[in-house]
Amino acid sequence: MKVTLERNHLLKSLSHVHRVVERRNTYPILANVLFKAADDKVELRATDLDIEVTEGVPAMVSTPGTTTVPAHTLYEIVRKLSDGAEVRLETDGGENMVLTSGRSRFNLACLSPDSFPDLKSGSFGHEWSMPATALRELIERTQFAISNEETRYYLNGIYFHTVDITGQGAVLRAVATDGHRMARAEIEAPEGARGMPGIIVPKKTVGEVQKLLDGADGDVKVEVSDTKIRVTVGSVVLLSKLIEGTFPDYDRVTPKNNDKQMNVDRQSFAIAVDRVSTIASDRGGKAVKLQARDGLLELSVTNPDHGTASEELAVEFDTEGFEIGFNARYLLDIISQIRSDSAVFMFNDAGSPTLVKDEGDTRALYVLMPMRV
Repeated sequence: MKVTLERNHLLKSLSHVHRVVERRNTYPILANVLFKAADDKVELRATDLDIEVTEGVPAMVSTPGTTTVPAHTLYEIVRKLSDGAEVRLETDGGENMVLTSGRSRFNLACLSPDSFPDLKSGSFGHEWSMPATALRELIERTQFAISNEETRYYLNGIYFHTVDITGQGAVLRAVATDGHRMARAEIEAPEGARGMPGIIVPKKTVGEVQKLLDGADGDVKVEVSDTKIRVTVGSVVLLSKLIEGTFPDYDRVTPKNNDKQMNVDRQSFAIAVDRVSTIASDRGGKAVKLQARDGLLELSVTNPDHGTASEELAVEFDTEGFEIGFNARYLLDIISQIRSDSAVFMFNDAGSPTLVKDEGDTRALYVLMPMRV
């Protein structure tokens, strides 16, 4: 194999594919990126056996060929080359790749591409295109609530599915929960998504897709089967296995009878929660108490080791004498997703889940479990 590439093009593609490669691998081949040179293009591919990312890079291909080289090492080398430099890659069919750029020369150990795994895609029953901004919004509004608890593996991702809503039509909905909070966001279902199977996209895959969507314009292509998802963003193709399992009936735990409403200025509330939680104890779950009375909301924290903190805010509240406690970090995670100036809290009682909405956007809602304080 003998090819010449522009450093910036190669670096961009390596930045996309090398991220899925784990630093520690049981199989040495999984630490490598596959290079396949042919027809004025070099195809790069990397996998961890659950996710596979592929991208083509324009190149001058003097001699076609295929090999694999250490992904992270190559990325660091190319990252440190001069901006706009010309990069030449050459193998002699043996166990080495020679990389030269200007006066720099590197000799990299290769592994045979014959043992490089191929994550078979199979057939996809549903496919559609959607704006990159829409998919990015679904992910951003829900991914913070993904569970890290391995025993409940079916919560270790975002649940995507379509729902028919009377008077509104079909929506594509994303849901994530860790048992302490739940995030739900939806958009109008794209053509092709209607009737898709409910799928749980793993947390790592969600993170990789989110990075690919960062700054992306135009549409992305999404393909779904019962076991895999494939997302195409520009020239990058990400293929991933799905989490096998049944996502819990989130609608059953979504409050329906919360009749105590509080409207609060989002920014002032977030600053106050962050400020009083400074004194909170991690051991106590960073609990903050909310107490409403006479048009004011008092936020307070008590830490037996360090003291107390409190702050008052003016709020609109249709019930007097109400108090409830929350984990401050969970509360801040949810408030950070509110886009308008006002957040709407819907309470039932101090021991029941609280519903949080964006006053200016009905496409997202959040559920937060209370704490004893």
